[in-house]
Amino acid sequence: MNIRILGCHGSDQMVTREATSISCRPCTFLVNDTVLVDAGTIGSKLTLVEQLNIRHILLSHLHFDHVKDLPTLADNLAGASKTPVVIASIAHVLEGLQTHVFNWAVYPDFFELPSAERPVLSRHMLRSGNRSVLSGLSVTPIAVNHAVPTVGFIISDGESAFLYSGDTYETEEIWRVAATVPELKAAFIETSYPDEQADLARQSKHLTPSLLAGELRKIGRPDLQVYVYHMKPRFRDQIRKQVEAAGMARVTLLEEDQKLTV
Repeated sequence: MNIRILGCHGSDQMVTREATSISCRPCTFLVNDTVLVDAGTIGSKLTLVEQLNIRHILLSHLHFDHVKDLPTLADNLAGASKTPVVIASIAHVLEGLQTHVFNWAVYPDFFELPSAERPVLSRHMLRSGNRSVLSGLSVTPIAVNHAVPTVGFIISDGESAFLYSGDTYETEEIWRVAATVPELKAAFIETSYPDEQADLARQSKHLTPSLLAGELRKIGRPDLQVYVYHMKPRFRDQIRKQVEAAGMARVTLLEEDQKLTV
Protein backbone atom coordinates (compact mmCIF):
# COMPACT_ATOMS: atom_id res chain seq x y z
CA MET A 1 0.00 0.00 0.00
CA ASN A 2 1.16 3.49 -0.83
CA ILE A 3 0.56 6.11 1.85
CA ARG A 4 0.94 9.84 1.31
CA ILE A 5 1.01 12.00 4.44
CA LEU A 6 -1.06 15.12 3.74
CA GLY A 7 -1.00 16.19 7.38
CA CYS A 8 0.40 14.61 10.54
CA HIS A 9 0.09 17.18 13.33
CA GLY A 10 -2.46 17.98 16.00
CA SER A 11 -3.22 21.46 14.69
CA ASP A 12 -2.40 24.03 11.98
CA GLN A 13 0.73 26.06 12.63
CA MET A 14 3.70 27.56 10.81
CA VAL A 15 6.97 26.63 12.51
CA THR A 16 10.59 27.42 11.82
CA ARG A 17 12.96 24.50 11.49
CA GLU A 18 16.57 24.93 10.40
CA ALA A 19 15.80 28.51 9.26
CA THR A 20 12.96 27.27 7.04
CA SER A 21 9.25 27.93 7.54
CA ILE A 22 7.24 24.72 7.59
CA SER A 23 3.47 24.40 7.63
CA CYS A 24 2.21 21.82 10.13
CA ARG A 25 -1.22 20.51 9.14
CA PRO A 26 -3.94 18.35 10.77
CA CYS A 27 -3.93 14.62 10.19
CA THR A 28 -4.87 13.00 6.90
CA PHE A 29 -3.30 9.98 5.19
CA LEU A 30 -4.02 9.22 1.52
CA VAL A 31 -3.89 5.47 0.81
CA ASN A 32 -3.50 4.17 -2.75
CA ASP A 33 -4.78 7.54 -4.06
CA THR A 34 -8.42 6.59 -3.31
CA VAL A 35 -8.85 6.31 0.48
CA LEU A 36 -8.40 9.05 3.05
CA VAL A 37 -7.80 8.23 6.70
CA ASP A 38 -9.24 11.23 8.56
CA ALA A 39 -9.91 14.56 6.88
CA GLY A 40 -7.98 17.37 8.52
CA THR A 41 -6.04 18.35 5.37
CA ILE A 42 -7.35 17.76 1.85
CA GLY A 43 -7.88 20.66 -0.54
CA SER A 44 -4.70 22.52 0.35
CA LYS A 45 -2.60 19.48 -0.62
CA LEU A 46 -4.57 17.81 -3.43
CA THR A 47 -5.51 19.07 -6.88
CA LEU A 48 -9.12 18.79 -8.00
CA VAL A 49 -8.19 15.77 -10.15
CA GLU A 50 -6.66 14.09 -7.09
CA GLN A 51 -9.72 14.93 -5.01
CA LEU A 52 -11.96 13.38 -7.66
CA ASN A 53 -10.06 10.09 -7.23
CA ILE A 54 -11.12 9.79 -3.57
CA ARG A 55 -13.72 7.07 -3.08
CA HIS A 56 -13.76 6.48 0.70
CA ILE A 57 -12.94 8.56 3.77
CA LEU A 58 -12.37 6.75 7.07
CA LEU A 59 -13.05 9.00 10.06
CA SER A 60 -11.69 8.04 13.45
CA HIS A 61 -13.78 10.52 15.43
CA LEU A 62 -15.66 13.80 15.27
CA HIS A 63 -13.10 16.27 16.64
CA PHE A 64 -12.67 19.29 14.39
CA ASP A 65 -9.05 18.70 13.38
CA HIS A 66 -10.03 15.29 11.94
CA VAL A 67 -13.04 16.47 9.89
CA LYS A 68 -11.96 20.05 9.14
CA ASP A 69 -11.59 19.76 5.35
CA LEU A 70 -14.69 17.67 4.65
CA PRO A 71 -16.91 20.70 3.93
CA THR A 72 -14.53 22.26 1.41
CA LEU A 73 -13.92 18.88 -0.23
CA ALA A 74 -17.67 18.54 -0.71
CA ASP A 75 -17.82 22.05 -2.16
CA ASN A 76 -15.00 21.26 -4.58
CA LEU A 77 -16.65 18.05 -5.79
CA ALA A 78 -20.21 19.37 -6.13
CA GLY A 79 -21.20 19.04 -9.77
CA ALA A 80 -17.82 17.52 -10.70
CA SER A 81 -18.03 14.06 -9.14
CA LYS A 82 -20.24 11.41 -10.76
CA THR A 83 -20.43 9.15 -7.71
CA PRO A 84 -20.63 10.02 -4.00
CA VAL A 85 -17.57 9.90 -1.78
CA VAL A 86 -18.36 7.40 0.97
CA ILE A 87 -17.81 8.62 4.53
CA ALA A 88 -17.15 5.52 6.63
CA SER A 89 -17.23 5.71 10.41
CA ILE A 90 -19.07 4.72 13.55
CA ALA A 91 -22.62 5.91 14.21
CA HIS A 92 -21.56 8.68 16.62
CA VAL A 93 -19.43 10.31 13.92
CA LEU A 94 -21.95 9.99 11.08
CA GLU A 95 -24.74 11.36 13.24
CA GLY A 96 -22.49 14.16 14.50
CA LEU A 97 -21.58 15.27 10.98
CA GLN A 98 -25.26 15.66 10.19
CA THR A 99 -26.11 17.41 13.45
CA HIS A 100 -23.11 19.70 13.83
CA VAL A 101 -21.55 20.25 10.38
CA PHE A 102 -23.77 19.52 7.36
CA ASN A 103 -26.82 21.02 9.03
CA TRP A 104 -27.47 24.08 6.80
CA ALA A 105 -26.42 26.37 9.67
CA VAL A 106 -22.69 25.62 9.66
CA TYR A 107 -22.57 24.23 6.11
CA PRO A 108 -25.01 22.99 3.44
CA ASP A 109 -26.01 19.34 3.64
CA PHE A 110 -23.89 17.65 0.98
CA PHE A 111 -25.42 14.31 1.93
CA GLU A 112 -28.45 15.68 0.04
CA LEU A 113 -26.86 18.07 -2.46
CA PRO A 114 -26.93 18.54 -5.42
CA SER A 115 -29.82 16.07 -5.09
CA ALA A 116 -30.91 13.24 -2.83
CA GLU A 117 -30.42 10.86 -5.77
CA ARG A 118 -26.87 12.04 -6.55
CA PRO A 119 -25.35 13.59 -3.43
CA VAL A 120 -21.68 14.49 -3.10
CA LEU A 121 -21.32 12.44 0.10
CA SER A 122 -22.84 9.18 1.29
CA ARG A 123 -22.55 7.22 4.55
CA HIS A 124 -21.24 3.78 5.43
CA MET A 125 -21.63 2.79 9.08
CA LEU A 126 -18.75 0.92 10.68
CA ARG A 127 -19.03 -1.16 13.84
CA SER A 128 -16.09 -1.62 16.13
CA GLY A 129 -14.48 -5.01 15.61
CA ASN A 130 -16.35 -5.71 12.35
CA ARG A 131 -14.37 -5.88 9.11
CA SER A 132 -15.45 -4.03 5.95
CA VAL A 133 -13.98 -4.05 2.45
CA LEU A 134 -13.64 -0.52 1.06
CA SER A 135 -11.84 0.35 -2.18
CA GLY A 136 -10.31 -3.11 -2.16
CA LEU A 137 -8.90 -2.75 1.35
CA SER A 138 -9.89 -4.66 4.46
CA VAL A 139 -10.75 -2.12 7.16
CA THR A 140 -11.33 -3.10 10.80
CA PRO A 141 -12.25 -0.29 13.20
CA ILE A 142 -11.40 -0.82 16.86
CA ALA A 143 -12.54 1.38 19.74
CA VAL A 144 -9.81 3.29 21.57
CA ASN A 145 -9.71 5.42 24.72
CA HIS A 146 -10.31 9.07 23.82
CA ALA A 147 -12.44 11.96 25.07
CA VAL A 148 -15.22 11.16 22.57
CA PRO A 149 -16.18 7.87 20.87
CA THR A 150 -13.18 7.07 18.68
CA VAL A 151 -11.84 4.18 16.65
CA GLY A 152 -8.45 3.31 15.28
CA PHE A 153 -8.13 1.17 12.16
CA ILE A 154 -6.27 -1.88 10.99
CA ILE A 155 -6.07 -1.63 7.21
CA SER A 156 -4.85 -4.49 5.01
CA ASP A 157 -4.57 -5.30 1.31
CA GLY A 158 -4.08 -9.00 2.07
CA GLU A 159 -0.30 -8.88 1.77
CA SER A 160 0.55 -6.09 4.19
CA ALA A 161 -1.30 -4.17 6.88
CA PHE A 162 -0.86 -1.06 8.97
CA LEU A 163 -2.40 0.22 12.19
CA TYR A 164 -3.72 3.76 12.64
CA SER A 165 -4.35 4.43 16.32
CA GLY A 166 -6.75 7.35 16.08
CA ASP A 167 -6.53 9.77 18.99
CA THR A 168 -6.08 7.72 22.13
CA TYR A 169 -4.83 7.55 25.70
CA GLU A 170 -3.79 4.26 27.31
CA THR A 171 -5.90 1.57 25.70
CA GLU A 172 -5.94 -2.21 25.18
CA GLU A 173 -8.05 -3.76 22.43
CA ILE A 174 -6.35 -2.29 19.38
CA TRP A 175 -2.94 -3.54 20.55
CA ARG A 176 -4.35 -6.99 21.31
CA VAL A 177 -5.82 -7.24 17.82
CA ALA A 178 -2.69 -5.82 16.18
CA ALA A 179 -0.60 -8.55 17.78
CA THR A 180 -2.66 -11.17 15.92
CA VAL A 181 -2.18 -9.67 12.43
CA PRO A 182 0.74 -11.53 10.79
CA GLU A 183 0.99 -9.14 7.82
CA LEU A 184 1.25 -6.03 10.04
CA LYS A 185 4.16 -3.95 8.71
CA ALA A 186 3.74 -0.56 10.37
CA ALA A 187 1.88 1.28 13.10
CA PHE A 188 0.95 4.96 13.09
CA ILE A 189 0.42 5.97 16.71
CA GLU A 190 -0.51 9.37 18.02
CA THR A 191 1.74 11.12 20.53
CA SER A 192 0.46 14.61 21.11
CA TYR A 193 2.35 15.99 24.10
CA PRO A 194 5.78 15.74 25.75
CA ASP A 195 6.12 14.07 29.13
CA GLU A 196 6.09 17.46 30.87
CA GLN A 197 2.47 17.84 29.75
CA ALA A 198 1.38 14.47 31.18
CA ASP A 199 -1.53 15.99 33.11
CA LEU A 200 -2.91 17.73 30.03
CA ALA A 201 -2.45 14.51 28.06
CA ARG A 202 -4.41 12.60 30.70
CA GLN A 203 -7.23 15.13 30.77
CA SER A 204 -7.56 15.30 26.98
CA LYS A 205 -6.76 11.59 26.54
CA HIS A 206 -3.66 11.72 24.38
CA LEU A 207 -0.29 9.97 24.59
CA THR A 208 3.16 11.21 25.60
CA PRO A 209 6.48 9.50 24.72
CA SER A 210 6.56 7.65 28.06
CA LEU A 211 2.99 6.44 27.55
CA LEU A 212 3.80 5.49 23.95
CA ALA A 213 6.61 3.22 25.16
CA GLY A 214 4.17 1.44 27.46
CA GLU A 215 1.58 1.00 24.71
CA LEU A 216 4.15 -0.43 22.29
CA ARG A 217 5.05 -3.15 24.78
CA LYS A 218 1.46 -4.37 24.59
CA ILE A 219 1.82 -5.22 20.88
CA GLY A 220 4.87 -7.36 21.60
CA ARG A 221 6.51 -6.59 18.24
CA PRO A 222 9.88 -4.86 18.83
CA ASP A 223 10.60 -5.26 15.10
CA LEU A 224 7.53 -3.24 14.08
CA GLN A 225 8.13 0.08 12.34
CA VAL A 226 6.27 2.79 14.26
CA TYR A 227 5.49 6.30 13.07
CA VAL A 228 4.45 9.00 15.51
CA TYR A 229 1.82 11.49 14.37
CA HIS A 230 -0.59 14.09 15.86
CA MET A 231 2.25 15.96 17.57
CA LYS A 232 1.17 19.39 18.73
CA PRO A 233 3.50 21.55 16.60
CA ARG A 234 4.97 23.60 19.43
CA PHE A 235 6.02 20.40 21.22
CA ARG A 236 7.41 18.49 18.24
CA ASP A 237 11.09 18.93 19.14
CA GLN A 238 10.51 17.91 22.76
CA ILE A 239 8.61 14.81 21.68
CA ARG A 240 11.38 13.85 19.23
CA LYS A 241 14.10 14.21 21.87
CA GLN A 242 12.13 12.17 24.40
CA VAL A 243 11.46 9.37 21.90
CA GLU A 244 15.18 9.26 21.09
CA ALA A 245 16.19 9.38 24.77
CA ALA A 246 13.87 6.44 25.50
CA GLY A 247 15.78 4.31 23.00
CA MET A 248 12.77 3.62 20.77
CA ALA A 249 14.97 2.84 17.79
CA ARG A 250 12.20 1.86 15.35
CA VAL A 251 10.04 4.88 16.16
CA THR A 252 10.20 7.96 13.92
CA LEU A 253 8.16 11.15 13.74
CA LEU A 254 6.17 11.66 10.56
CA GLU A 255 6.59 14.66 8.28
CA GLU A 256 4.07 16.32 5.99
CA ASP A 257 4.37 15.24 2.35
CA GLN A 258 6.18 12.05 3.34
CA LYS A 259 5.45 9.05 1.09
CA LEU A 260 5.60 5.51 2.44
CA THR A 261 5.03 2.03 1.13
CA VAL A 262 3.95 -0.76 3.50
